[in-house]
Amino acid sequence: MNRIRACASVAPPPARLPLCFIPITGAHRMTAILDKWLWREEFWLPPGVTWKDIEVKEHEGHYPLPRDLFYTLPMVVAFIALRYVFERIIAVPLSRVLGVRERVLIRAPPVPKLEAFYKHNNPQPSQGEVVSLSKQCGLSQRKIQAWFRHRRNQDRPSNTKKFCEAAWRFLFYFVAFTTGLSSLINTPWFWNHRECWTDYPKQPVAQLHYWYYIMELSFYMSLLLCVSVDVKRKDFKEQVIHHIAAITLIGFSYCANYVRVGTLVMLVHDSSDIILEFAKMLHYGDWTKTCDILFVVFTLVFLITRLVVFPGSVVYTTLVVFLDFFPPFFGYYFFNALLLVLQGLHIFWAYLILRMVYKFVFMGKLERDERSDVESEIDDEEEEGPEEDCSWEQRKGAINSKLASLANNCVLNNLTNQRSINSRLPKAR
Repeated sequence: MNRIRACASVAPPPARLPLCFIPITGAHRMTAILDKWLWREEFWLPPGVTWKDIEVKEHEGHYPLPRDLFYTLPMVVAFIALRYVFERIIAVPLSRVLGVRERVLIRAPPVPKLEAFYKHNNPQPSQGEVVSLSKQCGLSQRKIQAWFRHRRNQDRPSNTKKFCEAAWRFLFYFVAFTTGLSSLINTPWFWNHRECWTDYPKQPVAQLHYWYYIMELSFYMSLLLCVSVDVKRKDFKEQVIHHIAAITLIGFSYCANYVRVGTLVMLVHDSSDIILEFAKMLHYGDWTKTCDILFVVFTLVFLITRLVVFPGSVVYTTLVVFLDFFPPFFGYYFFNALLLVLQGLHIFWAYLILRMVYKFVFMGKLERDERSDVESEIDDEEEEGPEEDCSWEQRKGAINSKLASLANNCVLNNLTNQRSINSRLPKAR
């Protein structure tokens, strides 16, 4: 009897929760985790300020919310699609109008074993691998090395591709800088940076500044997604770091309502990038004199905005002036750390630009864009070979890529000489 009573007193097992309630429970659990670890007030807000203190009523304007950044996802797709259309419909015809010409490259002859090694092993074989391939293919080591040089040059991006990329960036930076300047020139914090922290963090964001933020964030996200198909440049790693730092900085500054400072940061960066991308476009079209003038203007603007205005005004405002209003907290350190990462990249690029200035002043020639217009895998080796390989076409393809304008002149001279030689052949015979 006692056993029966004990079994009767045991409660029946609870019914399984309906499936329709599981997502709701999961959403609440996810929200609780975010509130506990990510949206903690001490991370985002100064000490003594809570989320309720910064609530803005409808008639007071729009206050930045993290969920606003979800609008960047469709914008990223729209930017990539717009870029695809722009490059093919506008940029390619424009490149022909500006006289962009492709390099004359010697195509590597089809050798299946070398092609398989190039794709699956190493595009730059070692000396031991060259010896092994020479035995397998029955070719001399010199011809093997020349084949790989020609094959690597075939994979180099064309001038038209680089022109289209520069034209797309120029278009965006021009629109972004024009929009940002027109929306900020009448604001009090544009002229007095202390106003960036007046009434912070309860600062409503104007609709135009909101879309300025979304546009910049979407653009840098699209650049990061397209980095694998874009031209791989000498400062590839620094560009990736810059894109990641810019995305993190823009996203964090929006959520923490550092919008006033963020708009100034974006405006400073866009000002010099416009000139740089336009100079690249003219460089690919061999507008040498105009490109040299723009290079001087770009150097002055870059050095002033990135090494004087940015650290002396913007970073000083976030690092020093902010302490006149609030004590430091996590968001203060994190935001300034991102700004200092950008400043480190500015110093790196300034070093490359000053190297260009040195070559331009003391050598009298602007050879190339040391900052970002040189591919990281350009093969600068001079092609040497036996007499049977030293035709005028091969000498034309072997000219050093650092002297692009000189290479064009040499090509024209070779063509002229070849025509004159051909015209004298019947008489010689």
